Amino acid sequence: MIELKTPAEIEEMRPAGEFVASVLTELAARATVGTNLLTLDRIAHQMIRDRGAESCYIDYHPSFGASPFGKVLCTSVNDAVLHGLPFDYVLREGDVVSLDFAASVNGWVADSALTVIAGRPRSEEDVRLIEVTTEALAAGIAAAQPGGRIGDISAAIGAVATAAGYGVNTDFGGHGVGRTMHGDPHVPNQGRPGRGLPLRPGLVIAIEPWFLETTDRIYTDKDGWTLRSSDGSNGAHMEHTVAITEEGPVILTARG
Repeated sequence: MIELKTPAEIEEMRPAGEFVASVLTELAARATVGTNLLTLDRIAHQMIRDRGAESCYIDYHPSFGASPFGKVLCTSVNDAVLHGLPFDYVLREGDVVSLDFAASVNGWVADSALTVIAGRPRSEEDVRLIEVTTEALAAGIAAAQPGGRIGDISAAIGAVATAAGYGVNTDFGGHGVGRTMHGDPHVPNQGRPGRGLPLRPGLVIAIEPWFLETTDRIYTDKDGWTLRSSDGSNGAHMEHTVAITEEGPVILTARG
């Protein structure tokens, strides 16, 4: 079921967006060489407690997960690109780290992700991958205009990926956000403009391009959650929660 929010409800969602943005800002600064992924999860957990927020991940158990997630943060490193389950791993020079975080504040959810490099990059391709994924997110948000359609967002994201030579996997993509983390509609990262659900004011969605350097195929790690590239190439993931309004798209998880 797709729910449209009133302007007042979108305003009520802003604290969740601001909180999620603040957590990711802190975690990005802490994702340095020598930091353990479990430490990043603990930092996020403490910030949730301090804010009086609620985790959207810790008891999350969708059909594609082997068990309840059990952590409050997704940490996907190098060839892992989505749903990375934090484990006892210390970041090394040049690791590509995707951080995905969602939380509920006062009953409203926000969801966002970013990708950073710990220390010095190992390759220009890693830097380019993050830049292209960031560009694709901006293109998708720019296409999220009232009167348009979901396909406009998907096509804008896909065009950036295609121009850069990256393949696009449409199994996982953006989604509706509101009282729960994942809802309708699905927002794929490839599509045709002018097709799909109309973008009406009040629709709130997560737009989240993710790409891999040399493939569009993934597999599930033995931990039952982490999604990795089929060929071992690195991945990047960017995401914002965006509200469609009469005036255009509003990024609820914008980082200062």
